Formats: sequence, C-alpha cells, structure tokens
Amino acid sequence: MKKKYSFIYRNGLSLAFLLLMLCSLAGQIYSGWLEHNDFLAEYGKTPQALSEYMYSGHFLQATFENWESEFFQMALFVILTIFLKQEGSSESGKCGEETFDPAELKAKKNSPWSVKKGGFFLGFYKHSLSIVLFLLFILSFVLHWYGSWLDFNEKEFLEGRQGTVFADYLSNKKFWFESFQNWQSEFLSILAIIFLSIYLRQFGSSQSKPVNAPHDHTGE
Repeated sequence: MKKKYSFIYRNGLSLAFLLLMLCSLAGQIYSGWLEHNDFLAEYGKTPQALSEYMYSGHFLQATFENWESEFFQMALFVILTIFLKQEGSSESGKCGEETFDPAELKAKKNSPWSVKKGGFFLGFYKHSLSIVLFLLFILSFVLHWYGSWLDFNEKEFLEGRQGTVFADYLSNKKFWFESFQNWQSEFLSILAIIFLSIYLRQFGSSQSKPVNAPHDHTGE
C-alpha cells in the first residue's frame, strides 16, 4: 500500500520558496515605499499611501525587471539543455544520449490528459514548459517597460522636463541598463551551478551528483 504523506510534506519545496518570495516581496514593498516617499519629500510632494505605491512606476519597475530576468534565464536554460551538453555537470544531459525519446509521447494509464488526447493538445503540452516561461518573460518585460517608463517620467516631470512617450522609451538607455544588469546576474548564477556541480557535491540534494561520483559523471 502506497504511504500517504501530508500536503505540506508533499509540497514542502514549493511552499518554502513561496513563503520566502512573499516575505521578500513584503520587505521590498515596505522599504521601497519608504524610499520613494523620501524621494517625493525632496521635491516637496505629498507622500504616497502604501496602496498608491503599489501602482507606481518605482514599484513596478523594481519588481518586474527582476521577474523578467528570472523567467528569461529559466526559459533559455530549458531550451539550451535540449541541444547543448556540459560533461560532468549535474545540470546537463549525458553526452551522446538521445535528446528526444519517442516513447515519451505514448500515453500510459496515468499520463496527463493532454498526452492521452494527442494531436494539438500533445503538440502544445510537449513544449508547454518553455512556452509558458517565455510568455511569463514577455509579460514581465512589458510590465518592466511600463513601470520603468512611469518612473522615468515621474522624475522628469518633477525636475521640470518633458517626459517621453511609451513606445519611444523602449530605446531608452536607462531601461536597457536595468535589463542587462539583471540578465547578466542570472546567466552568471546558471553558469555557476552548471560548472560548480562538476567538481562540488551536496550530500542529499537532487541537484547534485552522488558524492562518490567521478567528476566526468554527467547528470544527477
């Protein structure tokens, strides 16, 4: 008989990171709200209410420039690991191993309904992870663009200058500086786990090779 585990035990990893994300987001909102009100006070403006701050460019830009880079690096990582290998890394498929296994597309008794349905549903489902990650990246990119534009125009207006229109802001150096500074850090973190997992171990982690595995052992 299959042992039953509690909901928290079965979903502990997701719940832990969800809690960490929410706590970090709450800290970001509160500290960002205080910082932005200090900025407004320098120009003699009325402080924003916390609820009002949630719609400000300062908050939207700071939040979605980070989300954008996270979804971008995850989407690229999912796609690139199909075609590229790193010998010895726990994050790579084995060298010489077939990337596509047709047997994965054959429905089993407990397969997801989209696999059993076949056709369009299977065609979408077999690429659904990368599709959704790229869609989340695009959504975050647009919201970052919008928030950064609001934040930029707010500062321009406070200093007596004319703002820019939304479409033109896409070529603004401030916007791309915000994007590239986050993208490079995400790519660095992926590079670190790919390379360091060749030579280093973490006993008990599913993201590490076995402690006694040779350095050229590829895969978890």
